[in-house]
Amino acid sequence: MTSDLRSDAETLAWLTLLRAPGIGSSSLRALILRAGSAESVLQQRERWREEFRFGEDTLAWLRKPDPQRLAADQEWLAREGRQLLTFDADDYPALLREIGAAPPGLFVVGDAALLWLPQVAIVGARSATAGGLANARSFAQHLGAAGFAITSGLADGVDGAAHAAALDGGYATIAVMGTGPDRIYPRKHRALAARIAESGVLVSEFPPGVEARPDHFPRRNRLIAGLSLGVLVVEASIQSGSLITARLAGDQGREVFALPGSIHNPLARGCHQLIRQGARLVETSDEIVAELAPLAQALGERLRERLQPVAAATTVAAAGVAQRDPEYAAVLAALGHDPVSLDELAVRSGLGVATLSSMLLVLELDGEVSSVGGGRYQRI
Repeated sequence: MTSDLRSDAETLAWLTLLRAPGIGSSSLRALILRAGSAESVLQQRERWREEFRFGEDTLAWLRKPDPQRLAADQEWLAREGRQLLTFDADDYPALLREIGAAPPGLFVVGDAALLWLPQVAIVGARSATAGGLANARSFAQHLGAAGFAITSGLADGVDGAAHAAALDGGYATIAVMGTGPDRIYPRKHRALAARIAESGVLVSEFPPGVEARPDHFPRRNRLIAGLSLGVLVVEASIQSGSLITARLAGDQGREVFALPGSIHNPLARGCHQLIRQGARLVETSDEIVAELAPLAQALGERLRERLQPVAAATTVAAAGVAQRDPEYAAVLAALGHDPVSLDELAVRSGLGVATLSSMLLVLELDGEVSSVGGGRYQRI
């Protein structure tokens, strides 16, 4: 079931379950799988109370949820550019679905299709040095030019620098939040978050209205790692939350990269510790691209396999994306048969690089475009 086809009643049931106290992520996923839908869980709540050991608070909410709270959630979702992705939907991010602690639902602001792009997470110290910020910006722009979306946590310091650099270069960026999608933290990043919502995507597992709490950020970090093919740590102290992201990335089978620094810089010690523990020491973005390119290609193959049953079920599958949508046909016409960079294609087509990245992924999965390295594409 895709989110586009979900009924209003099913969406309301999902919102009810996501706000239910005492139901953890794993339990909620198991509940949905057993019951078949969120509506069925609510309709048979008494049946599941013993098996899933619902507490009194949970039962009280499921029997009589707060209608004003749920109405506010529905109103938030009704606005343009907002979406609830649930793990039982076809458009739930494929890589994130694979991790053991995948969130049952994601509240999204912006272009949800960007969540399917191959991503590199860039994380680091909030109090980063000038050199650390410069490195974050440089790596974000070079990795963006190579075709990777830049994922981070919207925090001060390295996170914000990476997001802003991607936006400035016209590349896709994804901000994973430790608050509800309508609560920007830190507040100084409101303008940055608005830019990301316009041409990238904001994503949170927390419902609207949820404020920042210390325990939210480790949870956010597992999403940053889970969405990405690899994590680059730019600067980090020994106690940095970025090391949590790196550890989670390693646990999830993702690649971990770290920039070395001066032995006199306390913000280099976390990176050096990661390197001693097996993270790859990198000095240029090309090293990351070389390591992740095969994984990105494998991701594309898995996504193609996943989308094939969906395409086969449609009456226009054989027509191809370009024939169904004039915008895709225009991109193919602008692309030609010689390799071309995203920047050149943006000039030819008049479309933004972030939009083009999303469209090129679809065309690549449809077998009409291939990536030839160096951030260049050509028609097949």
